[in-house]
This record gives sequence, C-alpha cells and structure tokens, in this order.
Amino acid sequence: MPNDSVHYKRARFSTRLPGDRRYTAAHYWLFEEGPGIWRVGFTKFATRMLGDIVEYNFGVTQGDQITLGQEIGSIEGFKALTALYSVAQGEFLGIGDDLDSDITLVESDPYGRGWLYRLKGQPDPASMDVRGYVGILDATIDRLLESRHSTGETQR
Repeated sequence: MPNDSVHYKRARFSTRLPGDRRYTAAHYWLFEEGPGIWRVGFTKFATRMLGDIVEYNFGVTQGDQITLGQEIGSIEGFKALTALYSVAQGEFLGIGDDLDSDITLVESDPYGRGWLYRLKGQPDPASMDVRGYVGILDATIDRLLESRHSTGETQR
C-alpha cells in the first residue's frame, strides 16, 4: 500500500521512509498534496549528510516558473553547503511554512513540518517510489563504505 512506511537500516543509518512519496536519486522527496501540487523536502539521508542545518536561501519567489534541475537556492549545514535544485517543473508556490521560525525542522522532522518548498507542476519523470529509493540508498551507502574502507587501507 502506498501509505505504508518502509523501515530502512544499513550500516549505522536507519530511518522510516514514507510510502506515499516520490523520491529522487539526489535524496529529495515529493508529496502530491493535491492534483499537481507538490510539497518537496530532503530525505533523512540528505539531512544526515548536511549535518545540523543553520541557514537557507531561496533565489526564487512565489509565482516564479521553475524548471527541472534549476538551482533555486542553497542550504547550509555544519558539514556542508549545498545548492537546492528543483525536482519538478512548474510554478514555485513558496517555501516551507515553518522554515523561518525553526530551520532545524528540516533535519528533525524532514517528512513532516521540515519540508522545503511547494510547487504546481510536473515532478521529475525519473522520480521513483519508496522501493526504488531503497535501491538508491543501498548503492549510495555501499559507495560511502567502500570509499572509507579503501581510504583506511591506504593510510595503514
């Protein structure tokens, strides 16, 4: 059933992935809250890679037309600064309701109140259901573990 969440655990990372979302290989989720209206956020994996979120900036405003893959802002965590990209094409409807009052919701409640932005339009056609995203997570975590192991072997 699409509303079922999937418990995911690999290495030292575990999370619950909502089954009612689309996911992208860049670790964003999309939730269709109404016909063609999409709420977008980061997955728990993305927030873990960023570390504690400290600041964000959007370079688009409500009503702007955005295209798939367009850089629309940035977000800064203690571990990394990253660009925010549009994972859909259409009209930008605005930023998350609670971002201004509590940016930490992006990491503490990524699938709830910590969403990033909304838009009206079409999601990335390459987005996938939760089972497809589990495969992306497996491959991503395996690559991270492999690079740590190869780095550790070189340092010995």
